[in-house]
Amino acid sequence: MTPLIFFILGLAIGSFLNVVVYRLRVAETLVSGRSHCPHCQSTIAWYDNIPVISFILLKFRCRSCQAKISWQYPIVEVMTALLFVLVGHYFFQETDLFSWITAGYYLAMLSCLVVILVYDFLYMEIPSIVLWSAIFGAIVFTLFIDGGREIHAGMQITNFLTYSGLLAATVAFSFFFAMVAVSKEKWMGMGDAYLVILLGLLTGWPNILLALLLAFSIGALTGIGLILAKKKKMGSQLPFAPFLVLGTIITLFWYAPIAHWYLDLFMF
Repeated sequence: MTPLIFFILGLAIGSFLNVVVYRLRVAETLVSGRSHCPHCQSTIAWYDNIPVISFILLKFRCRSCQAKISWQYPIVEVMTALLFVLVGHYFFQETDLFSWITAGYYLAMLSCLVVILVYDFLYMEIPSIVLWSAIFGAIVFTLFIDGGREIHAGMQITNFLTYSGLLAATVAFSFFFAMVAVSKEKWMGMGDAYLVILLGLLTGWPNILLALLLAFSIGALTGIGLILAKKKKMGSQLPFAPFLVLGTIITLFWYAPIAHWYLDLFMF
């Protein structure tokens, strides 16, 4: 039952994240106003706003103006739902109250990452308000977790998560800032350098190294594939935040098995 609850919650939050992406772009308020069609501006009825189901029943078109509804909407909803299920599986236990806080934190952080991924993919820009809000939340959470550890252990444990996150964020930001400075933002944008601060806080050290390795690998393979398919040319720009987010998500859930697999390659 728990995975189903997380999946349904993820669908609902994913629908909201689509609204966030749209309203950030057109500078509309996020806290008020009914959802409306971006083409004809007609208000969307509740029964036309059910995640995925309404998209299928409406045959991918607005009920009022018959304009096509973007596939972005169901894709983001399903992607968010699957991420929520993973959080429920790896971080949530019904009988552990502390895990409720941890799961809530990762649900919030992953929601921010989904917005960043979609927004950068669509507009080649990272929304600052989402990024810096997430960075603030990550810092507060790591301090809270380490504070709880110290109290529980009688002040015998240092701020491990805080130091690990800060080290990862510092190393990642320094590396990206150097690329931005050397290339004058031709290789990498400053927004990506700020983004890896958040990713470092989320993954910690040395996990951030795998996240960055995966991001560059997935980005390179995607770029080669697009060139071979004649969708892009050599030197064409690609938004890099989606690859950073994907690398981070993989690292958050599967760092241990990937690291063990990699180390086993060198074991005789």
